Amino acid sequence: MSDLTERAAKLDADDPLAGRRDLFDLDDGVVYLDGNSLGALPRHVPAKVADVLTRQWGRMRIRSWTEGGWWEAPERIGDRIAPLVGAAPGHVVVGDSTSVNVFRAVISALRMTPGRAEILVDATTFPTDGYIAASAARLAGATVRAVHPAEVPTALSGNTAVVLLNHVDYRSGRLHDMGALTAAVHNAGARVIWDLSHSAGALPVDLKTSNVDFAVGCTYKYLNGGPGAPAFFAVRPDLLPQLDQPLGGWCSHREPFAMDSEYVAAEGIAKARAGTPEIVSLLTLDAALDVWDGVDLHQLRQKSLALTGFFEDCVAELAPAARSVTPEIRGSQVSLSCVDAERVMGELIARGVVGDHRPPDLLRFGFTPLYTRFVDALRAAEILGEILA
Repeated sequence: MSDLTERAAKLDADDPLAGRRDLFDLDDGVVYLDGNSLGALPRHVPAKVADVLTRQWGRMRIRSWTEGGWWEAPERIGDRIAPLVGAAPGHVVVGDSTSVNVFRAVISALRMTPGRAEILVDATTFPTDGYIAASAARLAGATVRAVHPAEVPTALSGNTAVVLLNHVDYRSGRLHDMGALTAAVHNAGARVIWDLSHSAGALPVDLKTSNVDFAVGCTYKYLNGGPGAPAFFAVRPDLLPQLDQPLGGWCSHREPFAMDSEYVAAEGIAKARAGTPEIVSLLTLDAALDVWDGVDLHQLRQKSLALTGFFEDCVAELAPAARSVTPEIRGSQVSLSCVDAERVMGELIARGVVGDHRPPDLLRFGFTPLYTRFVDALRAAEILGEILA
């Protein structure tokens, strides 16, 4: 065996999370490295969803809102996500999309900072965050300025109301310093919103210790909630009483079934809800979160760093025409730059290595520690080397 083969075998044998892979419906003939776009299906989820459809909806019908716990699902599932992002219980709610929750957070933060009218947006952000911030600014009479996260401390001004940042750069995989940047924003008297879409479920996040004001994120990537799974919204405990979110619908009313014509916000995190929750997708996510029971997030992080580092070693030896652009301080992905990247990714997928391409020249590979093996990283680099050669 080559040195890389021996290393992969030993790392997989010593992996404390190795048994988690059996919880997922994976084809051993395919190396799936796109969990940063859509997580794999946990094996037990279809049966749970079938119960939602056939028994809860099919037999219990309207009774499931009360007897089946449907009404409380957004808060209950939020409490399951809370420890994965270091949030306090009762301060995370699940519902709507990441885009909707970004809008909710931006407007809420603007309302908490009267007299200020500037939104700083991560210049490297996932596009929807920038689009939503610009839309919110137009509605609120604010302005938007794009800055690189590293420039935030010097870009802040007395007019800055809110800063919207991505925890992990979706293109390069760079991990930003949540604690330091949040402190800088607070020192300037502004609020911060962190998008955790590429970090929740990929590495430990500690919203409480970092004193984060708002956090949002999707659940269909590393949390494996399924395509279009609802997103989460988190708010710092001391800010919850003053939360004035812009999408107060009947489900966030203090007494929704009173059908009162005057809106009075609910107590607690329920005030961050809007309309009727998306029950089937919510309960699909609820079932998928079972795979996290008992997971040590520090072991998860150690494996993530080991996987991505090992993959870079494999690429350097077997596919030197591709160059990593992912810094050492990273999330759980590796982005490679190479010539004709779109065609190369197409050939990789045709040969059973699934990643994705970002223009103009990036190959992105997401390493999901719960189910990705070191032998998968080696196989991906081997096939990449063959294609590039």
